[in-house]
Formats: sequence, C-alpha cells, structure tokens
Amino acid sequence: MEEKKEQSTIKTKSLSRLYNKTYKFLLVIPLILTLISLIYLGNFFSHHSDFMYKDITLSGGTSITIQGNIDSDKLESSLKQEFSDISIRKLTEIRTHESLAVIIESSSQPDVLKASIEKVLGYNLTEENSSTEFSGPTLSQGFYKQLIIALIIAFFLISCVVFVLFRTIVPSLAVVFSIFSDILISFAIVDFIGLRLSAAGISAFLMLVGYSVDTNILLTTRAIKNREGELNERIFRAFKTGSFMTCTALLAVIPAFFIVSGLPDSFSQIFLILAIGLFADLINTWLTNAGLIKWHCEKKGIN
Repeated sequence: MEEKKEQSTIKTKSLSRLYNKTYKFLLVIPLILTLISLIYLGNFFSHHSDFMYKDITLSGGTSITIQGNIDSDKLESSLKQEFSDISIRKLTEIRTHESLAVIIESSSQPDVLKASIEKVLGYNLTEENSSTEFSGPTLSQGFYKQLIIALIIAFFLISCVVFVLFRTIVPSLAVVFSIFSDILISFAIVDFIGLRLSAAGISAFLMLVGYSVDTNILLTTRAIKNREGELNERIFRAFKTGSFMTCTALLAVIPAFFIVSGLPDSFSQIFLILAIGLFADLINTWLTNAGLIKWHCEKKGIN
C-alpha cells in the first residue's frame, strides 16, 4: 500500500511539473479555436446576413408530412428544380428502419408546394395520407427574436451570479469567457456542417449554458476557495470530477442522437448540439479556464 502511495505521489509530482511547463501553451489552443470560430461566423454573417441557417420554424414557410414509403431521393431531385430551398427528411421506425413518412419543408406557399409534390408523386395529397403546416415569416421571426433574447438574458444572469460568487475579476471573466467560447465554437460548427436550426436547436444552446457553467464553477471553487493541498492537486481533483461529469453527459447524448435519428429533426438537433458543446467545454474548461486560474493564483500567491 505504501509503495502504491509513493508511486502515485511520484506520478502526481511528475505530472505537476509537466503542467507547470505547458499550461500557458495549452491555454492558447482554445483561444485560437475561439478566434477561428469568431472569424468564421463573421464571414458567414457577411454572406448570409445572419449567424445561422434557420428552418421554417424560425424563418417561416410550409411543412408537409407524407405518410408511407416514399422515394425521398427522387422526390428531392425533382422538387429542387423548382424550389432551391427545399429540405426533405425521412422518418423511420427505430428498430427496423422502415420508412414511415417524409417531411418536406420550404419557404414557399402551401398550395404551390403541394401542387408540385402531387405532380411528382402522381396522386393527390389528402388529410388521410398527409398533413400540412404553415407558419408566416412575421410570427416565426418574432419567435426567433424571443429565443435569442432568452439566450442572451440567460448568459447575462449567469455572468452576474459568477461575479457575485467569486468577487474577483480574473476568475469570473475566465468562467464567463469559457461559457461564451463553448457557445461560439458550437455555433461555428453547426453552421459549418450546414445544419438548419429549429426552435429546439436554439433551446439546446440554452441547455448548453447550464452544462458549461457547472464544470467551470467546480474548477474555480476548488482552485480558489478550497485551499486543501497544492494548487495543481486541487486542479487535478477538479479535473477528475468535472471531466467525469462531462463524459457521462456525452455518453448519454451521443447514443441518444443515433437512436432518435429516425424521429423528427428537433430531437436529433438537441443531442447533436449538446454533444458538440460538451466537447468544446472539455477544451475550454480544462485548458483555457484552468490555465487562466492557475496563472491568476500564482500572481496572487494562492497555493
């Protein structure tokens, strides 16, 4: 037992020395990723006059669900000749992957889109074999603005709580920056893969704010307020707990993303965005935030 403790102490000291040499370099990596994401989003906005691709729940348009086994590829290729913004998704049975329905979305008016679909399929769409939903652009844009305002308010309130909790500038800014970077990197990746965000997707970013603040507050509390053991030991203990929390969440959302792939897109969007954000949180919390807090503690003589 004593030999194991000695070996563990030697490994910890060796890791601590390595961390002391590399932590300033490590905290630069997420900063570069954040800068790249910021540049990408700025370029995206200059081309699209928005920071994201939006589906009809946020931009307005028509959604038609057709029941049955439909050749979605043939339908999509035919409709794209007339509608440039057409989007088609298949709904499948989870176990057998049998096609149950097809969802067609476009910014066009319902009558125009329905007539084109009927022409391609060769039969009329009725209440028995389909359903149609339409949302006006004014209503959708209003809903979109409310969601964005809710996201900004949530971020602002969490920032206030962090400043009140720690009452020091550098650790508080490190926590806030880490949460901001998680959202920024996630937005950039979502835009890069061409995902059209729905209302559920924006809600996932609200959930991500909550996930991000947990690990960052854990790290900051362990490093600054809990003075048991050396600074590196406190950071390493926080890393073990926090990374376990994040990996547990990832083990939940990643399988869930594949399980619900045959269900409506809003479910898969939530799990995909959470997975991306949690990966970003691992980098931002344990490289940037941990490095900034260690730097601050050394400047203030906290050990």
